[in-house]
Amino acid sequence: MAEKTKTTIWNRNFICVMFTNCLLVMSSNSVNTMVSTYTTFLGAGPKLMGLLTGLFFAVALAMRPVTGPVTTRIDNRKLMMLVYGIGCLVNLGYAAFHTIPAFTILRILNGLEYAFVGSLGITIAAAALPPERLSSGLGIYGVSGAVATSIAPQLALWLRNWGEQIRDLHLGYTFVFLFAALTLGLGVVASAMMNPDHKDKAVVASTGKWYQTIVSKHAVFPTVIMFLLIISYSLFNGYMVPYGEEIGVKEIGVFFTVLSLGMLASRPICGYLSDHLGPKTIFIPATILFALCFVAIGNAHNMVLIIVGAVIAALGYGALNPTVQSLCMQTETKARRAVASNTLFVGMDLAFFIGPLIGGFIRDVATYRTVMRFGTFPALAALVVFFIGWKACARRVEEVKEMEGEN
Repeated sequence: MAEKTKTTIWNRNFICVMFTNCLLVMSSNSVNTMVSTYTTFLGAGPKLMGLLTGLFFAVALAMRPVTGPVTTRIDNRKLMMLVYGIGCLVNLGYAAFHTIPAFTILRILNGLEYAFVGSLGITIAAAALPPERLSSGLGIYGVSGAVATSIAPQLALWLRNWGEQIRDLHLGYTFVFLFAALTLGLGVVASAMMNPDHKDKAVVASTGKWYQTIVSKHAVFPTVIMFLLIISYSLFNGYMVPYGEEIGVKEIGVFFTVLSLGMLASRPICGYLSDHLGPKTIFIPATILFALCFVAIGNAHNMVLIIVGAVIAALGYGALNPTVQSLCMQTETKARRAVASNTLFVGMDLAFFIGPLIGGFIRDVATYRTVMRFGTFPALAALVVFFIGWKACARRVEEVKEMEGEN
């Protein structure tokens, strides 16, 4: 019984944080896949559209000097309840006010909420997992997001179209935002069901002064890799819907469904393989696949190549995401995992801001097809970075294992 308790991932906190992650991704993917078309509907040009698509990630990035120290020192359960509540109110604001100034202000508030919620979820999940099952556990944690991603874009499109049929596009987008608010409201309930996170003063003190809990120098390597991968991945959320309209593919929401169902399978499997075979074995072929998906999608003229690209992307990114997340967590001791997570999200926030912004500038001088083809290059750059820094990162992971063993 003792061995079973030690190795199982299915405990109260892990189950609750999986559910909250599902709700978070359901909400954010419902809104984010609509931002480019919504801002265009409000009258924004391509550059402003790209800026507003990535704005709340830029705000989240600016908040990272606060989120790392706060997450390290405050009860994570109470913090989760607070940020999900803020997210719920922001989406109610989206539903109530349909102007570019209002959307910009609310997008900034959304960024304040997002600054905490993503890294907080991974920190709670990692803390609930046994060390020997970290990659596979985070892969399964990602499944909750994959399930939501498979549903949310299609559901958002359906809600928007339903509202338009009833009255107009204003009502359609209102339905999308009300749905996002509802899911985050349920997230508050799920967060309340977690065990309290009582912080030991000695453990908190061991993490260092507040400015030492903003970023981890040891987590920079996986963070740079994730930054490059997400620049590519962000193009899906920001531009796949208008790209489908450009090439005449009406059922573009199927792309998100196939992508998410593929990741539903690939994430836990590749997480398991990463635990047993090592990150390097997974990373190289997965990155090549991820780069190739943009070749397929960027040359599509019908749904066939779109679906092929979605399958390849699912195999590639679905393997890369838990592998890089796990590697990042392994570069720091358990007491400083919130710092490693915060560092990772610095790269993710920056990528989710820069990716759509670059896409907006490309679209201003070319087409959405060119935007999709661009996604190949950051993915290949991630592979180059991996070859440069892998040995040093592997040594750090071994050092942490020795330190944890001594404790």
